[in-house]
Amino acid sequence: MPLLDVEHLDVTYELSARSVYAVRDLSLAVEAGEFVGIVGESGCGKSTLGFAIARLLRPPARQTGGKVIFRGEDLSRLSGEPLRRMRRNGLAVVLQSGMNALNPVRSVERHFHDVIGAHERVSRSESRRRAAELLEKVNLQPEILDRYPHELSGGMRQRLAVALVLSLQPSLVIFDEPTTALDVITQKRVMETIQALQREEGFAAVLISHDLGVVLDAVDRVLVMYAGKLVEERSAQSLLRGARHPYTRALLDCYADPRAEEVNLRGIPGAPPDLARPLVHQCSFQPRCALAEGICLEQEPELLPVGPGLAACHVAHREASLEEANVG
Repeated sequence: MPLLDVEHLDVTYELSARSVYAVRDLSLAVEAGEFVGIVGESGCGKSTLGFAIARLLRPPARQTGGKVIFRGEDLSRLSGEPLRRMRRNGLAVVLQSGMNALNPVRSVERHFHDVIGAHERVSRSESRRRAAELLEKVNLQPEILDRYPHELSGGMRQRLAVALVLSLQPSLVIFDEPTTALDVITQKRVMETIQALQREEGFAAVLISHDLGVVLDAVDRVLVMYAGKLVEERSAQSLLRGARHPYTRALLDCYADPRAEEVNLRGIPGAPPDLARPLVHQCSFQPRCALAEGICLEQEPELLPVGPGLAACHVAHREASLEEANVG
């Protein structure tokens, strides 16, 4: 049984004038100790998915279907004290802005004492000792325990957020855009810290990002989202060598080797669909796809095996069938 098993998840934003279908019939699994990346353009539903998994959705967002099974238990059925207990040694989230996740009028030490004290009886001196050990794990000096969030740089605040999460010894951590608004050098340091901790501590991790380069450099497996659904899934190496969905290929075309003498970047023409008007009986990427065929207007593709991964694309399915026939 996987550590995390999301089954046919639906998340809807119930607005006064309309409903926005942000996550649609989405299924995924994460094994213990695995590092998984979720990528896609802004507005594709990545962060909403992460918040739904962690049971952090707030109105107007609402889970309207499916299950989120963590360690064999459906989190959709938990609330109150059982949900709070689950977060100890369970599931945690690192948000995209360390400053937004920290209380500006509380010292770093107080943050640790509050987090640890919410789950166990602990003295101030013991929480300070444990906090100092955790700070060293994320390459921060214990001296910052007496400082306040605004006295720290963006990279320090982000590593502090990681240390706070580790205080609960989670088995799964969701990192939601952890390098957003950081400069390139700081991004690299933060991601190196996260990767080292994931290996040393052995927790499973889900990295949500619009930056495909950051994801490919860090994770074992990549899930590509478009219009609230998964459209491709495969290992990071396999994706880099041969993505099969046209949307994934377009995302890869938006990046280039910075060491090259000439760097040509291409954007993706068109815009994502309006999720308040879900496209049924057709491929949601079809209006932007140069490979679209008649069937793409008539039938929404399923996420099916294509080579060493999965893809939701009629063209990719046909190509895979021809490849199998030729091999046979």
